[in-house]
Amino acid sequence: MHLVYPAVLAALLFAVGVYGVLARRNAILVLMSVELMLNAVNLNLVAFDVWLRDTLHAGQALTLFTIAIAAAEIGIGLAIVLMVHRNKGTSDVDRLRDTAEEPHESADDTPTGEKAEATA
Repeated sequence: MHLVYPAVLAALLFAVGVYGVLARRNAILVLMSVELMLNAVNLNLVAFDVWLRDTLHAGQALTLFTIAIAAAEIGIGLAIVLMVHRNKGTSDVDRLRDTAEEPHESADDTPTGEKAEATA
């Protein structure tokens, strides 16, 4: 097997993933682009494992760990995106830069000097 074919395919997948991370505004599409980049790395690991004829198959074993980590990352990432969408009403990455909540005003938030004057 020629190493050029999977290497070129992996480079194209990685380039599409980088474009998706940099150009997309939706957080779910950004997570999908990160998955594309991880799959490009997995493809390279398996291709080099086959090309080097590794007897331990270290590339394939590392690919399994990468797949498991990617599954956990996408699960946690989607949970965070869904909670942010519920709270903020959008999953637009540019609008989510300021994650601090605005303080809510209530009757108890008056300074102590005004409270003392009101009771006197």
